[in-house]
Parts: sequence; C-alpha cells; structure tokens
Amino acid sequence: MQDPEQTQYRKITAVLFDMDNTLFDFVEAKIGACEAVNRLLGLERTRDLLFYFLRDTGRSFEDLEHLRDFMKDQGVYSEEAFAECCRIYEDIKIRDLSPYPAIENTLAQLKERGLSLSVVTDAQRQNAIARLEKTGLYEMFDAVITSDMTGTHKPDLRVFQYALEMLGRCPEEVLMVGDSLRRDIAPAKLIGMMTAHARYGDRNFHEERIEQADVTLADISDVLQVIDHPRCL
Repeated sequence: MQDPEQTQYRKITAVLFDMDNTLFDFVEAKIGACEAVNRLLGLERTRDLLFYFLRDTGRSFEDLEHLRDFMKDQGVYSEEAFAECCRIYEDIKIRDLSPYPAIENTLAQLKERGLSLSVVTDAQRQNAIARLEKTGLYEMFDAVITSDMTGTHKPDLRVFQYALEMLGRCPEEVLMVGDSLRRDIAPAKLIGMMTAHARYGDRNFHEERIEQADVTLADISDVLQVIDHPRCL
C-alpha cells in the first residue's frame, strides 16, 4: 500500500465501494461472455466485442445496444440471433463472477470495527443485486446505490452527493474505494471524501492517469490499515 507523505487526520465511519473490478473482476466475466457470443456467431472477435462495450458513446458499460452494433458491423445481425446472444451474454456474465480473494474477510473485519459499508455503482439496481448475490456479498452491505437511484452516472458529483445524503454522513467521514481514477477517485476527492485506489482491479487502460488517490491498495485487505492507522494516510 502506498501512502502520500502528508494527509490530515480523519475519523472514517463509512466506506463506499465501487462494485465492478473493485469487489470482483467484472472485465474477465465480460470477456467470457464475449467469447460465448462469438462462438454462437461463428466469429473470433472476442476482444473486438469487448471494446464495443468500452467505447465512449454515452451508453453505459452494460448497454446491450453495443452488442447489436457489433453484430450489424460484422454482418451477422438478425432480431432472433440478437435475442439469443443477449441471453447468452447475460447468463455467462453472471455465471463466471466470484469475489476477489480476501474481499469477504475484509468486509467482515470492517463491519466488526463498526463501519457502515455501502456500494455505489453505475449498474442498474437489478443487475447490481444479481451480481452481489452471485458473489455472496449482498448481505455485507448496508446500502446499494445504483444509477437508477441517482439518475446519473459517475463521475457526476451528484452520485456521491446522493450517497452522502443516503448515508447521513459528511464527506470527511467517508472513504471511497474504487478501481477508476477518473470515475471513482477524482469526483470523490473533489467532494471531500478520502480516497483509496483499488489498483489490484484497475483495468481502465483507456483512462488518463492524471488523478492521485490518498491511498493506493495493492490488495483489498490494505483498506484495514487505512481504518486502523489513519494518521499514516
């Protein structure tokens, strides 16, 4: 875990976690789903399909219209095939999910220390709960804050303001843990939260690396040091 040289003392009472690639490897699950779709279509363009989902088109990371675009561009689109590909994609994406090592133990220890634990994600509520239930993490959290609740997506500050209001916390009391420097760390810092970059799950190779978190986590269990030794931050 890397710490900056100087950070003022804070009393953290709540931890906000990003979900995908912070609690589990969602990119790897999506790769498996893209592979399954390609097999069905008789193609070998798994990475190409993944990058369709990563495009900055104003759509969400989960929007199945990316899949429709891919099929049309490959000349294999039909409504029937699209419906079947959507079904397979969603099934495989959930089937292959599992939490990162030490996630469950770390969350349990945080709860033992009396902290409020919540998730803030750009996923729709139905999708977020399905993923958390599949990984066995749902019951660990006091709240799951989703894009259909906030009405917007990260890095919009309104996402984090909504979370603070829901939790009844001042930003100085909250630690934000996320894998994206642009979408998790930058807005949380701007609003006044302490931030921890989940470097272990950062697959955001398309992002600029201009933001710096208060703490960098090589492993999720490092967050326990953040809580237990706040003067070291």
